[in-house]
Amino acid sequence: MGRHRGRYAEEPSGRSRRRRGRGGAFAALAAAMVIVVGLAVAGVYMFGQGDGCGGSDIELDVAVSPELGPALADVAGDFNAEEHKVDNSCVRANVRQVDSANVAYKITGSGATMGDTESDVWIPDSSVWPRLVQSQSGDAVITETGTSLARSPLVLAELAEFAEADDGETTWMDVVPTAAPGEESDRTVRVVDPARSSSGLGTLYLLHGALEEASPDADTFNAHMTAALQSLHQGASADEDAAFLALSGGGAEAPPVMVMSEQAVWRYNAAHADAEAQPSYLSDGTYFLDYPYIVRSEDSDITRAAEVFRTAVRTDEAVQRFVDEGFRGPDGEVNGSVLTEEAGFRADEPAELPAPSEGSITELTRSWNQLKMDSRVLTIVDVSGSMLAEVPGTGLTRMQVAGAASAEGLQMFSDSSELGLWKFSTNVNNDLHYQEIAPIRELQATDDAGNAHRDVIGTALQGLEPLPQGDTALYETYLAAYQEMSRTYRPDRTNVVLMLTDGDNDNPGGLEFEELMSQIDSLASPTRPIPIITIAFGPDVQNLEPLQEIAAATGGAAYMTEDPTEIGDIFLQAFSLRIADDGTEEE
Repeated sequence: MGRHRGRYAEEPSGRSRRRRGRGGAFAALAAAMVIVVGLAVAGVYMFGQGDGCGGSDIELDVAVSPELGPALADVAGDFNAEEHKVDNSCVRANVRQVDSANVAYKITGSGATMGDTESDVWIPDSSVWPRLVQSQSGDAVITETGTSLARSPLVLAELAEFAEADDGETTWMDVVPTAAPGEESDRTVRVVDPARSSSGLGTLYLLHGALEEASPDADTFNAHMTAALQSLHQGASADEDAAFLALSGGGAEAPPVMVMSEQAVWRYNAAHADAEAQPSYLSDGTYFLDYPYIVRSEDSDITRAAEVFRTAVRTDEAVQRFVDEGFRGPDGEVNGSVLTEEAGFRADEPAELPAPSEGSITELTRSWNQLKMDSRVLTIVDVSGSMLAEVPGTGLTRMQVAGAASAEGLQMFSDSSELGLWKFSTNVNNDLHYQEIAPIRELQATDDAGNAHRDVIGTALQGLEPLPQGDTALYETYLAAYQEMSRTYRPDRTNVVLMLTDGDNDNPGGLEFEELMSQIDSLASPTRPIPIITIAFGPDVQNLEPLQEIAAATGGAAYMTEDPTEIGDIFLQAFSLRIADDGTEEE
């Protein structure tokens, strides 16, 4: 710069300058301005070639859902090269791929997290996550900007070789079976764990709405929703990679159907050319992942930098990058050469259903986690003489029907659930009125002979023999079972006593009802709940009221039917206690 000043100082003598007059002065000023502008341009150029903005960059940390990460990183690269400024500082957007649930649970403290989840801007895959944060952590800095970077509807994905023609008539009621346990299904429905996946949680929400609309009453809804959740639990994958693996390995016997985003189907096909999937669009609408732009800072420079970057991600060029990666644009834009008709994709957007509310998210997550928690159940079966009576129209005894229905009920439990089996009557075990048939163990455990505990329980249930002269010592058995479950209580499991009986308490001289209730009251603890669920069946049950009082005192339920063949459906109703919420709705 000194040289420039010296160079331009070598001018004629003062006399010569005076002869130029005013015109010469203007010319000199103009020349000086050219020099100043030239120096400024040169300075900017040199800084640009060096460290960006003189070492005063504003670093904008952007956490984005992984599937959108590569496209957003490209957008950020262009953005950084253009050197956008806030005041005199350049804004540099640094994009990191971070799981959406990981960020949400780190803020709320309501779930397991790992890695660095802090950021200035957060772009989760769905608005359900910031809504969950706002409902559970009111003091969290979460600013919704109203900007959606991309969209992707939930669809059904089936292996193309097994998929039926998509006639547009499939509804959410067709997706998951809602029948009693034991009924065969011609396909396996899978989701990614809804506790950590927007597509999984969206599936629960859509099923909840469909079942609520189709159910005539709350009991029916709870039973069907329980069956749906049980079915989804059996086919749930811990993460998307596991879901993709399960889908690619499906066979013709029970081909898997995966609920996932349209963009996820595109990504799956890109990686599995030898086992491509075909999307199906549901006729009653669907839920969209919407990739909202969320600001998590209140710092003035950061929020202004976030606004500058928000403008950049909304440009036509940015949107094009997103749709080229299998997303739909915020206004429905689609790249037909990416989401091709040949692969089963549709250019037209499916009908969009309203997104879940904060209450819906919390309640559905609670329901899923409650059913996800492994059960610990002591099942007690009546073997009194009346169980020899034949069930009209079946050719089977009450014992045979109850044993078969109970064995089918085993299918509702995960392999890591713990089950035990007792039988009861009067004096079945010397002076005791109950006897252990199988201890409470995990169903996947094996005995000394290598038999899985699930098989041991199932065989025992179907092999129970009634005692022709036996009476029904209900109350002593209730108490003994409650004492056993209290003594061995597991706080990490749902501890339940399940009683199946075909008669009222019938044990002259035995424990009275009032003493039973007093004993249960002395053992009961609100922090260690042990609900007693009773399924009473057959015409010999004349007095359900004591069973209902026992249920009420323990947080359980009592069911009665004259038809033992309905036990399977009652199992579903009994299990729905784990998701029922005293009539509170989450709309």
